[in-house]
Amino acid sequence: MSASSPRRAERIQALLLAALQPDAIEVSDESAAHAGHGGFDAEGSHFRVRIVSARFVGLSRLARHRLVYDALASMMHRDIHALVLDCQASADPPSANPH
Repeated sequence: MSASSPRRAERIQALLLAALQPDAIEVSDESAAHAGHGGFDAEGSHFRVRIVSARFVGLSRLARHRLVYDALASMMHRDIHALVLDCQASADPPSANPH
């Protein structure tokens, strides 16, 4: 998490922890790389999430993303402008990414 927006990144992490009980989670604020163009917010608006959860087992990439978006619904239209997701099932090999 970057120093610029620990509250938003921490809130993202807390919501995902509660909803998906992940084995691993990493939330990165990439907002600084987007300064000067649409959607930029110095408090954090562009995030990358890497999450590993048993809740993703047997689900397509789209279904995994939907679970994450559902968990973050309260933040999606106000606090998050862009979100990059890497959603892995606990049983997936590290480089697996279902289609």
